[in-house]
Amino acid sequence: MADAGARLILAFDFGTRRIGVAVGNELLGSARELPPLPARDGIPDWAEVARLVDEWRPDLFVVGLPLNIDDSESVMSTRARKFGKRLYGRFGVPCEMVDERGSTREAKAIAREGGHRGNYRQESVDGIAAVLILEGWFARAEGLPPR
Repeated sequence: MADAGARLILAFDFGTRRIGVAVGNELLGSARELPPLPARDGIPDWAEVARLVDEWRPDLFVVGLPLNIDDSESVMSTRARKFGKRLYGRFGVPCEMVDERGSTREAKAIAREGGHRGNYRQESVDGIAAVLILEGWFARAEGLPPR
């Protein structure tokens, strides 16, 4: 386990059909997207998650928490929390939840600027959203205002 400030982090943008994934280094404060995990009603192929964990050996998981505009939780918030608890339970790696409001909208805007044609089911932006979630966590950890 690396010291705080030098940890490798896997971040997830929870979804019912796909779960976006990003990896980042706390020391560098940078993140990059990885291929999304297919999911069935929010349940990923846990063997695929285990392969990611074996490959990257993260010190921390960060999972986006989809809160409502009034800070209340939704059904998706509950499901994202459950996903985070399952990550911890299966792999013993600490998991932090982070407010992800606006990450999907921002990910779509970034994708459009890059020439995305708008078919988000076929060409997902889940990985971009996971990067934004992790970058938001980095900013919060450094005491910066959220994006």
